[in-house]
Amino acid sequence: MPICYLGLGSNSGNRKRNIQLALNKINALIDTKVLKVAKLLNSKPVGGPAGQPDFLNSAAKISTGFTPHALLKKLQNIEVALGRPKKHARFARRTIDLDILFYADKVINTKKLTVPHPRLFEREFVLKTLLEII
Repeated sequence: MPICYLGLGSNSGNRKRNIQLALNKINALIDTKVLKVAKLLNSKPVGGPAGQPDFLNSAAKISTGFTPHALLKKLQNIEVALGRPKKHARFARRTIDLDILFYADKVINTKKLTVPHPRLFEREFVLKTLLEII
């Protein structure tokens, strides 16, 4: 099964619990296993409305039998299940934010999905958590 790296973040509600619930739901997906998780890292919001609370971030290494687009859909369903609205303002507060950072060695550039994640190298918190589990 392909190895994927995910970014996880939360800045609304019980941030630590939101991330743990997301990891549990990811691990419960058919043909998917969470292999390694980075320590939680606090970070300031990037962009978006002023006055937002800090984010708690992590990264996870997973194996999955889902195609990249199917995995994206599953992750979006988890976000909605954990209280993130289907339609949301870019960079708004989030109970959970799940991003595919890498999907095996694939390069994907479609309307719905870009892998590697397009802002991966602009976010120190992503790089720190990712480096911890690679």
